[in-house]
Amino acid sequence: MDRRKFLKQSSLASSLFFVPSFVRAFEEVASSKLGYKRLVIIQLSGGNDGLNTIIPYRNDLYYKERPTLSIAKTDIIKLNDEVGLNPSLQPLKALYDKGYLSIINNVGYPNPVRSHFRSMDIWQTATDSNEFSQSGWLGRYLDNYGKLPYSAIEIDESLSLAMKGEKVNAIATQDPKVFYNLSKDPYFKNIHNHQTDAHLNEHNLGYLYKSMIDAQSSSKYIFETSKTVTSLQEYPNNKFGKQMKTTAQFINSGLDTKVFYTSLGGFDTHVNQLNTQKRLLSQYANAVEAFVQDLKDNNTFKDTLILTFSEFGRRVKQNASAGTDHGTANNVFVIGENLKKQGLYNNMASLNNLDDNGDLKFEIDFRTIYATVLDKWLEVDDKKVLNKSFSQLDFI
Repeated sequence: MDRRKFLKQSSLASSLFFVPSFVRAFEEVASSKLGYKRLVIIQLSGGNDGLNTIIPYRNDLYYKERPTLSIAKTDIIKLNDEVGLNPSLQPLKALYDKGYLSIINNVGYPNPVRSHFRSMDIWQTATDSNEFSQSGWLGRYLDNYGKLPYSAIEIDESLSLAMKGEKVNAIATQDPKVFYNLSKDPYFKNIHNHQTDAHLNEHNLGYLYKSMIDAQSSSKYIFETSKTVTSLQEYPNNKFGKQMKTTAQFINSGLDTKVFYTSLGGFDTHVNQLNTQKRLLSQYANAVEAFVQDLKDNNTFKDTLILTFSEFGRRVKQNASAGTDHGTANNVFVIGENLKKQGLYNNMASLNNLDDNGDLKFEIDFRTIYATVLDKWLEVDDKKVLNKSFSQLDFI
């Protein structure tokens, strides 16, 4: 097949081009080297308001700075005499009470950036705010430790920077059956039959050929393995609920995948925040509750760690549109069965000692959380993945 015809027909293949160009030898790596522990990342895109998520309800400054945006004390789910959960997070209270939830407050990084795209890049690449990288922290994990094409899967249509490595990328798919059916299309078989060594060695065209070849083998494995399990757990009927259900299906079927990446968007609440955040936090909490129960029913929760983050928090003072503007430090949720530090990992940030922009001062560098997860959970060299050493926390 000539290049012109190939490119003309490539629109049909576009949904598969996010699959990386692995060499086939990667598929021969024994899955035993990957172990059994799994990491599930949940990204709250848009900058979730952490101060209305974990609420200092005994602090008068909170109500003073948010006269119409604060959560009433009578509605807050109290965790102790000072701090409580947003009422939309009621399903997480049961996880908290069982010791399955650790809340890490005041998480951020030095010289914070308030741009969605740049701050998300920083979180996903684990670089300093003045550095740029084309690879994500989980992608670099794959480069060094996850040689199978499906060692990491993002439950989405496209791949986040976090999952892109220098040599190896993760796979992105929302539906294993659709992914598999696409790979069986006669067009792809035709491409496979007509590819040559010259095609594979040519940079751009070779990438596409290799992507399709590996997409076919990976999609078949993912589909045939995951279809052996049918979840009996009821999930919320929304996009995020479906993401978590698919993730549970992958885990419970024994798929040789170490990292799963999901996301819930819409948290850029500059206007009328209360109702928007209420709806989104409810979607998050209900889906996580169903997900944990699904894993527990299948005896896989004990080997799963769930990490929830957002690219930044919001400004302490509400704005004139009953919303909040971009801030800095935020809270991170860690959910698992064998947490060393359960409940509130640390105190909340001071509301009377803000930075020059009226934002919370960060206390914990988010990369210390990554380093802890890499070293203590995935049991790999965190310095090799993060390209520098970070102190570690004691939550797992």
